[in-house]
Amino acid sequence: MDFSNLHTILRSLYDEMMPLCEDMAGVAQAIAGLGALFFVAYRIWRSLAAAEPIDVFPLLRPFVIGFCIMFFPSVVLGTINSVMSPIVQGTASMLEGQTLDMKKYREEKDRLEYEAMMNDPSTAYLVDDAEFDRQIDELGVTEIGTAAGMYIERGMYKVKKAIQNFFRELLEMLFQAASLTIDTIRTFFLIVLAILGPISFALSVWDGFQSTLTQWICRYIQTYLWLPVADLFSTILAKIQVLMLQNDISELTNNPNIDLDGSNAAYTVFMIIGIIGYFTIPTVAGWIIQAGGAGNYNRAVNNTAMQVGSGAASVGGAVAGNVAGRAGKLLK
Repeated sequence: MDFSNLHTILRSLYDEMMPLCEDMAGVAQAIAGLGALFFVAYRIWRSLAAAEPIDVFPLLRPFVIGFCIMFFPSVVLGTINSVMSPIVQGTASMLEGQTLDMKKYREEKDRLEYEAMMNDPSTAYLVDDAEFDRQIDELGVTEIGTAAGMYIERGMYKVKKAIQNFFRELLEMLFQAASLTIDTIRTFFLIVLAILGPISFALSVWDGFQSTLTQWICRYIQTYLWLPVADLFSTILAKIQVLMLQNDISELTNNPNIDLDGSNAAYTVFMIIGIIGYFTIPTVAGWIIQAGGAGNYNRAVNNTAMQVGSGAASVGGAVAGNVAGRAGKLLK
């Protein structure tokens, strides 16, 4: 599954839905026009009744909001997206750099692990078919028990690697799925806020609804920040994996007897942490800019993340324990 293509589709979806803002502009202009009439009339009447001079500057607020409604996609959304876009691009470039480093070090670790096992005659036949065939050919007829043991050990090694690779790919898929879930919800929120944004602006003209304007801006920016926060979180996890890979490479270079099962278990733990951590992104974005109205959603998402992470940890522990137990019995 190409998750990067799915993220691109979500970006295209947002762009395709933006023209719908213009459909709401007519309704919003009518609401804002009626609100402006009452807004201006009330303040002029109050000033005349109190025999006070009329302050013209506050009376311009409805007209400025009306101008924003008329050109909402370009003036409001275009301005906010243009200001926030460099943040998204900067975090995306950081993530791309760490991901490339992680792929490079992973390939280097796999190569050194293969060479370390090839240099040890007791493990070379496990990873190389030619070496396995050579050692089998060298055995005599009386050593059929040894040959059978080699076949069993090689089969168990392949099963162990297959289970490890399957579980690693499963966690990586869940990690990418968590990222896609956050991006999908973010895109949905942005589309709803963008399409109904003119209505929020129009209602802010009426007395008692002035805070609607600032709340809409806060919520839109907070939701927009989900993507750069997610990229930063992924960058941190990628950096941790790079440091772990660098440590494994150093151990493989200096210590040929290293046991990499502990490193694989640590990698699994960090993947589970990453799956849980992705669902805390809305909370972190709320620390950057405050916006009310998403508290229940954040609690529900965090509870779901804890349940998913607990289930993944249980499955991971069971699989890892089973593989380790079988490997221990095999080595004995």
